[in-house]
Amino acid sequence: MRGRKSLTHTFRNKADGRAWAAGVENELARGVYRDRSTAERFQVAEVLRRYKAQVTPLKKSAAQERVRIDALLRDPLAQIRVSDLRPADLADFRDRRLAKVTGSTVLRDLTLLSHAFNLARKEWGIAFDNPCSAIRRPKENRPRWRRLSSGEEILLLAELEPSRRTPAGTWIPGGCRNPWIKPLVSLARETAMRRGELLALKWTDAFLDARFVRLHDSKNGEGRGIPLSSRAVKLLSTLPRDPSSRVFPVSEEAVKRSFMRAAARAGLSDLHFHDLRHEATSRIATKLDNVLELSEVTGHKELKMLKRYFHPSATELARKLG
Repeated sequence: MRGRKSLTHTFRNKADGRAWAAGVENELARGVYRDRSTAERFQVAEVLRRYKAQVTPLKKSAAQERVRIDALLRDPLAQIRVSDLRPADLADFRDRRLAKVTGSTVLRDLTLLSHAFNLARKEWGIAFDNPCSAIRRPKENRPRWRRLSSGEEILLLAELEPSRRTPAGTWIPGGCRNPWIKPLVSLARETAMRRGELLALKWTDAFLDARFVRLHDSKNGEGRGIPLSSRAVKLLSTLPRDPSSRVFPVSEEAVKRSFMRAAARAGLSDLHFHDLRHEATSRIATKLDNVLELSEVTGHKELKMLKRYFHPSATELARKLG
């Protein structure tokens, strides 16, 4: 065709070749032709690896996303050529995953795949249709409703007390060997700060006289000031200053493991560190009736998300009714 570059493809028989040529000529005439040769060369796995190398490092949740991509690479979906990818393949993937993980996890998998496919189409020159938009997506999990009773909090904090040693130097059973975990948990319950926000906090951003700490970069991409209760100020005042200038010089993995072990020793089932944010939000809400003030403390931009964290007990609501 005059003014067009030469296009070639190989087929098993002449009839298939004629059908392809007729289809390409028709698309060229209508101005909708897309060169699919690149899509025929690449598998889904190669798209995911490129996404992992170029896009994932730019995200705050890069570590978690790498784990997610590695799981996707182990799935049979990753071996399909991009040009052959159909909505039915994504539906099969969805159903396989739902047999093992929750609906929320599968939603995150599909969101990641869809973003990777759109980048491949728009920026990497791989022409194909994104099949993620053509399948039914699972429902989001119900919001967690786990709160700490006063008795459970006492048990948890008791197990987070620093462990002691015998005169011979061996550890006495019980307690936590990491002295930073108990004050970190206590501050999380007082402020509703996320684990990552607490671990990133530096002393230069703690203004105890003015009773607030400054977060420069939170999960929603914006900084904010966190007001401190008198109990939180007292807690921070008693902490030693680490040379690193971090308020809590511990790793995320150390916090996760120490908290899980303490909860298990205390006999508290189905308790996650993030549940402290739910607990703190619900307690702070009893003191701040204005939802705008509450969202300023927690950092939620949308009321819908704030409601996932605010779980007042029936007793608390009855007390307000008088």
